[in-house]
Amino acid sequence: MLQARVGGLAADGGARVEADGRVYSVDGVVPGEWVEFQARKKRRGQLRGVLTRVIEASPERVAPRCAYFGVCGGCTRQHITPAAQLAFKEKALFKGLAGIPQNPPPQRIKPVPTAVWQYRRKARLGVRYVPKKGGILIGFRERGSGYITSLARCPVLDAGLSALLPALHECLDAISCRDKIPQIEATAADNAVALVLRHLQPLNAADLALLKRFAVEREVQFFLQPGGLDTLAPLWPAAPEPLFYRLDGHDLTLRFGPTDFVQVNARANDLMVNLAMDLLRPGAGDRILDLFCGVGNFTLPMARNAAAVLGIEGAPGLVRRAAENAALNGLENAEFKRMDLDRPDCTPLPGQLLKFNKMLLDPPRSGAAEALRRLIPEAAPRVIVYVSCNPVTLARDAAILTRDHGYTLTHAGVIDMFAHTARMESITRFER
Repeated sequence: MLQARVGGLAADGGARVEADGRVYSVDGVVPGEWVEFQARKKRRGQLRGVLTRVIEASPERVAPRCAYFGVCGGCTRQHITPAAQLAFKEKALFKGLAGIPQNPPPQRIKPVPTAVWQYRRKARLGVRYVPKKGGILIGFRERGSGYITSLARCPVLDAGLSALLPALHECLDAISCRDKIPQIEATAADNAVALVLRHLQPLNAADLALLKRFAVEREVQFFLQPGGLDTLAPLWPAAPEPLFYRLDGHDLTLRFGPTDFVQVNARANDLMVNLAMDLLRPGAGDRILDLFCGVGNFTLPMARNAAAVLGIEGAPGLVRRAAENAALNGLENAEFKRMDLDRPDCTPLPGQLLKFNKMLLDPPRSGAAEALRRLIPEAAPRVIVYVSCNPVTLARDAAILTRDHGYTLTHAGVIDMFAHTARMESITRFER
């Protein structure tokens, strides 16, 4: 057994603990605590430790609400107060940005707490048939392994989605090809709940009848996906009404498909969109470029006040959906084009980028390095707002903007999008 003082939290959800001249990653601890732990073998190149006793507890330690915490990999920080979780993420954000030499430092955007329970409106749940464990398992993967934590409830899932779990176990356990179902994607839109069943073997008539009965009785939309996204098809209803969510502060309705990307935390997304508008300040004289625009989550609020907005997205289906959302909301000044922004050979739109004086981007975890290197020299927007879900690629891209393109980082802050996890959503503002 080893004893040591806990250092900072790590990106994998654990914390750094130095003992016996080595650095370990230990789960379930809080920075500042004095703990006892047992050394284990390396995992992914990192020495691991298993907590055995908390000798001096932090005042920021709380009892986890979920009975599966510590086994399920869906959450890693339920043992820390939400306020402390947010403070640790803010500290990590500014530490990552500290390598950008500039004076004065960026202005801190005060974190705004949001929903931390029943907030997750979208989730991909693993499914596995394990007879030795009682049959079908549905849930998130276990911490540090590929096994499934079978969930009867989940306090971070939308309440409606969590309530479906027991009946969903029973339903899928009765399907003929229950050992050929790897995943179910669950979405709670403002108007409906949708489930997408991924199956690797054809379903027979009895299976289809069983799933349809589940959908009717539970009043959910049910889709089947036997292959890629192009194989997605509704089971019930035959013609489901489009899913949507509202941005009430901007009087907008955004439709999306059951496999489309939307932010998982509805309340946090509302706050994030409002914050982005405050930082960008779209006005009647502005022409704004929106990179990685998705279904128009930021594009359409900007179009409410700007002269024109161009949204660029790599997925053809999302480009179509965004254009449909602009039409649905009567916005004629929002245009959408397809471009693979994460490819090294992504090319500017000839002659068009010079028209834009502001830019917003919300890239995937891989960041936007290629897009910034290729598009910024021609577009040269005066103001850029960058929404990020990965502090590592954000720091890299911030260096590209400040070092290579002459921008100054003016504002930075975190958004509480993924409570109880190590994942971080942040927003930054750059000005030329």
